[in-house]
Amino acid sequence: MAGAWGFGATVLARFGAPARRDAWLEGAIATTLGVGLFIVAFQALAIAGALRQGAVLALLGAGIVLALLRLPGWRRELKARAALAPAQPAPTLGEKCAFAALLLVGLPTLFSPLAPPVAFDEVMYHLPYARQVAQSGTLGVYEWLRYPWFPYNYDLLYAAALTVYDDVFTHFIHGLAGWLSVLMIHRLGRLHANRYIACLGAGIWLALGDYPNSYIDMGVALFVLAAFVALWWWDEGHVLEPAPGGPRHGRARWLLLAAFFLGVAAGSKYQALIFLPLVAVFVARRERRPLPWLAALALFLVPCIYWYARNYLQTGDPFNPIGARVFGFTNWNMADYTQQLADVRDHANMPNGLFWPLLLVPFSPLWRPGPVRAAFVFCIYSLVIWVATSRYPRYMMASFPLLALMAAVGWHTLLGWAGTFVRRRLPALARGRTPGVFGGLLMVVLAGFALAHSVRDVRMISPTPASREAFLARHVPGYEVLSHLRANPVGRLYQVGLNDSIYFAPNPVWGDIFGPFRYSDYLYLPADQLARKLASQQFGSIVIQTALAPYVHTKPDFDKYFSLIVEKDGVKAYRILAPTP
Repeated sequence: MAGAWGFGATVLARFGAPARRDAWLEGAIATTLGVGLFIVAFQALAIAGALRQGAVLALLGAGIVLALLRLPGWRRELKARAALAPAQPAPTLGEKCAFAALLLVGLPTLFSPLAPPVAFDEVMYHLPYARQVAQSGTLGVYEWLRYPWFPYNYDLLYAAALTVYDDVFTHFIHGLAGWLSVLMIHRLGRLHANRYIACLGAGIWLALGDYPNSYIDMGVALFVLAAFVALWWWDEGHVLEPAPGGPRHGRARWLLLAAFFLGVAAGSKYQALIFLPLVAVFVARRERRPLPWLAALALFLVPCIYWYARNYLQTGDPFNPIGARVFGFTNWNMADYTQQLADVRDHANMPNGLFWPLLLVPFSPLWRPGPVRAAFVFCIYSLVIWVATSRYPRYMMASFPLLALMAAVGWHTLLGWAGTFVRRRLPALARGRTPGVFGGLLMVVLAGFALAHSVRDVRMISPTPASREAFLARHVPGYEVLSHLRANPVGRLYQVGLNDSIYFAPNPVWGDIFGPFRYSDYLYLPADQLARKLASQQFGSIVIQTALAPYVHTKPDFDKYFSLIVEKDGVKAYRILAPTP
């Protein structure tokens, strides 16, 4: 955080100040910019084959030095700003309780990242990809992973972390994105609504975040949110006078900053591209000159063009594999594509119930031209695109922070109506101590929730090698068998039904539902043909989760062509015997 803030604050110092000042929001944006600059630097190092521990530590050290150099001036600026700012009313008891509730909701997120990695996608391709980059120091295409051609911007932070520390630390890098965006939502709520809405919006997003793993979705959400903030600063610069010390030329630079943030997001996940049409319409309202558009496009492309250009040049599909129906199939075929879409449909769901009150935002007293209305348009656009494309819950996480803030506005409106009803129909109840009792009960419930979840998360922490091994053996399918194969490899390994464990398998390991080593091309063959095909491709062993694929090791004559190496908890590893012609 210190290194990221050092880089980001140094760059933003040249931008001037936004029209509406907020030290905490500006600090969060500066840190986010620093994270983006780290990603671009790591990408450049990895393209050059130089992403090594020394380079990572040198960049980190440079960021920390910049932070130390900027710290005295930043503190003086805060004091001067506080002296000039108008006095704020002291928080009421209810506002203090709302902030305390926010802290209670956030308490478990301090402990949940400390558990070893066991989440499905992080051990299937996020951490395996990061480990490959960390070990080789270069970017590569690893066809044994389920998604070898994805844009992997945020995963480069995990690769850099693995050069200096362990895989648990990567959880905190994902968590950092969540905490920064929670801070932004809280400050946006304070600036443009009130303390209650700020705490409620931040609390909703905090509760729905994904802190125990090394996914990328909160990272994408952070950069999309930061782009929204930068765009609003740019738009406000056309309406409000710049703050003291904020030169007018800083307005256009906020547009470039927003473009950079969107580029980092688009280089982390394809779904971030859906926001570009909305942003283009928003910008076109005030800016039609070609030069700012070209500059913004250039800043957008800097963090993400490598992934899309590489994919296009090597496969013909810049969005590989999701653009296959338009650009042609490469490592996937039509059956893979259809199966992926079917899986998305099978997991489709409605938005979380906490978000539904955002439909009441137009009835709020805050409904007027400004950031609330702009955020509401963003949310409705996101929901419409999401419903029309996938309805897969995690694909909407990039919009979660602003959805949470707008939902908080809706909840505030709904509770205001409820309060009016009580005051009119039950005046005695409204004048009594009932509101205080309800508030006290809410705090007790939240405290119990926070304590229970924190205790659960603390129990998952594994601070010693022995406790880590025991934890992974309980939570990772086939962990002990894969550990044996990692220590005693038998040629190339083909896995069946252990996609969510391959981070702990010998590196690399082949076999998946999709791609050139898809199960459908292997597992339905008779035992002799299966052994012959695997042996012809230099595979020496196969590991099977028998509960998921009972039809493999029970084939007729299977034991003639495969010799058992080790088995544990329904997972069996076999040596592939050389079949006779």
